[in-house]
Amino acid sequence: MSSSIFRDSLLGGKVAVITGGGSGINLGIAKRFAEHKARVVLIGRKQEKLDAAIAEITAAGGVAMGLSADVRDFAALGIVFAKTREAYGEIDIVICGAAGNFPAPAIGMSANAFKAVVDIDLLGTFNTCRAAYEHLRKPGASIINISAPQALAPMLFQSHVCAAKAGVDMITRTLAMEWGPTGVRVNSIVPGPTADTEGMRRLAPSPESAEKLKQFVPLQRFGTKDELADLAVFLCSDAAAYITGAVVLCDGGQSLVGSGVWTQALMGK
Repeated sequence: MSSSIFRDSLLGGKVAVITGGGSGINLGIAKRFAEHKARVVLIGRKQEKLDAAIAEITAAGGVAMGLSADVRDFAALGIVFAKTREAYGEIDIVICGAAGNFPAPAIGMSANAFKAVVDIDLLGTFNTCRAAYEHLRKPGASIINISAPQALAPMLFQSHVCAAKAGVDMITRTLAMEWGPTGVRVNSIVPGPTADTEGMRRLAPSPESAEKLKQFVPLQRFGTKDELADLAVFLCSDAAAYITGAVVLCDGGQSLVGSGVWTQALMGK
């Protein structure tokens, strides 16, 4: 695993549950948490994918296990959170990272297609938070919902994601208010264009297209999974003990440019 800007034991002894943890940004967060001595539990739909991720983490000296569940299934989440608590005790950190997306114009999208994304992103976030609540260490627990730029700015062919992720950020703010008195903090992270992810491989399949998109990011580069993981570590650590209800952008300034310019870049105009 790569080195971190933080000391190695910043999350020592804590238990972290990460949905969608078998790949991408969420797996990057899991690896970083394991580096900081957290015990991590990955939740996803495919056990074989989780097993591969767990093998990678444990080979590097981390402590981890994987439990299969669909975030759309509240009862299944209840079972995996109960198993987590039985194995590791009270839960300190929850990362709601499971998500779905595909580009489609609203007029060309079926109601079921729209519902599928909303069910995974929005309902899945609520289900995860709600199922986790009774197992959280209170006070002291931290929840991070993984949002998206579509929550902040409308984007062509993304009506489903815009609606779902805007809802995720409002859940973040509402739960921060409702659960704050118990000592549970709730925040969102908004990743910008992130290198070495499936999303960017689809948006920028060639070096030429990647370089063109970077021109529309003020920092002139894509972010990294390590940078997002370090932000997650910070928000879950004692260094962020007075931060809750925040929607934190980690996008190199992409949101400052505006969705219109970014969409034009994606469309090759």
